[in-house]
Amino acid sequence: MILDSEGLFRHFDNRRQVAAYAGLAPSPWQSGTIDREQGVSKAGNPRLRTTMVQLAWLWLRHQPDSMLTRWFHERVARNSGRLKKAAIVALARKLLAALWKYVTAGIVIEGAVMKAA
Repeated sequence: MILDSEGLFRHFDNRRQVAAYAGLAPSPWQSGTIDREQGVSKAGNPRLRTTMVQLAWLWLRHQPDSMLTRWFHERVARNSGRLKKAAIVALARKLLAALWKYVTAGIVIEGAVMKAA
């Protein structure tokens, strides 16, 4: 599996470390009283980040009833269809964390349909 070969076999303490490894962690910017988000840091594994974005698009197509898909559609609808690329990267980060939880703790993503191999 591509995710395993890209380093997800390593030990991570929490979902933020997993997102940072993939380069999908948020990068805040602060100056005085101004706090802003600059998007993702892109300081991690570029192949894993690209794979997760592609997997997020596939997730939308093949898991239409999952909690993550509903979250994505609600977020895009709130913005009148704008910022779809930013939302898909956010979905990729959430999906990576959810897959990490599934692999490490066996927690299945809410609404996901699992098929026998």
